[in-house]
Amino acid sequence: MVSETTIHSVRVSGGAIDVRRQGRQRGPTLVFVHYWGGSAGTWDAVVEQLPAACVTVRFDQRGWSSSRALPGPYHLDQLADDLVDVVEGLGLGRFVFVGHSMGGKVSMLAAARRPAGLTGLALLAPAPPQPPATVTAEYRRALSHAYDSAQSVEQALDHALTAAPPAEPIRSAVVRDSLAGGDEARREWPLRGIAADVTEAARAIDVPVLVLAERARPGRTASCPQQPPDALSLAGPVRGRPGQWAPAAGGGSGSGRCGGGGLRCWSCSWSWLLTTPRLSAPERPVVAPRVFERTPCG
Repeated sequence: MVSETTIHSVRVSGGAIDVRRQGRQRGPTLVFVHYWGGSAGTWDAVVEQLPAACVTVRFDQRGWSSSRALPGPYHLDQLADDLVDVVEGLGLGRFVFVGHSMGGKVSMLAAARRPAGLTGLALLAPAPPQPPATVTAEYRRALSHAYDSAQSVEQALDHALTAAPPAEPIRSAVVRDSLAGGDEARREWPLRGIAADVTEAARAIDVPVLVLAERARPGRTASCPQQPPDALSLAGPVRGRPGQWAPAAGGGSGSGRCGGGGLRCWSCSWSWLLTTPRLSAPERPVVAPRVFERTPCG
């Protein structure tokens, strides 16, 4: 059952952010943080598949869609400021950050500040704390033009951002959201944010971390998956050993030392979240809800 969505205006630096809130007042609130070019709407199908008892919060990050008019800067620290302002402005008790790609990096920075009430962190194909060697200056310059036009977004969807071309109406929604960012916000992430090393901040995270990412398989490379990601990792800080992470009971594989690639997350495709949660055919896997099976909602 889908519960009613309410809109709350939360004050942030330079203005306000309209926040969508949904669900009953039970358990920790899931605070969704979208990818570069996404919006609050990116999470609609995910929220629809969650139990009604889950309280959710989602919003357009600074510089995007309804938050496009907010002034800069649009760097990661400012986005993390906004995220903390949202949870504090709503007066949330317990909450979990759920960050996708760029939103994962923003969530890590916000979590490193250890805001009161934070009980966990869920990272969906996150940008790793330490940028991989493939994120070269040339790569960043090319990426900065991915959202120049509807045509360039379409090309990025087909050849770079997704493991499989998304179908309608998802495709049109992604193109619309990708073009709804301000010029500075669109450039900030590919030119600077994606290359920012936030390893030290990640080492300060002291709550359990859940990672949904691609598991390397024989005959395949994680950078070019042919199927949706299926690796669920539940990791947590090791007492007395800063920066060291260990899998929690039942958490599966894929966690390790934070910094040498970011919780050992194979974040090759930041796009499955765009497509997989919205698939309805019974023969197709629905991956996203599995993330929340181990996230307490009540």
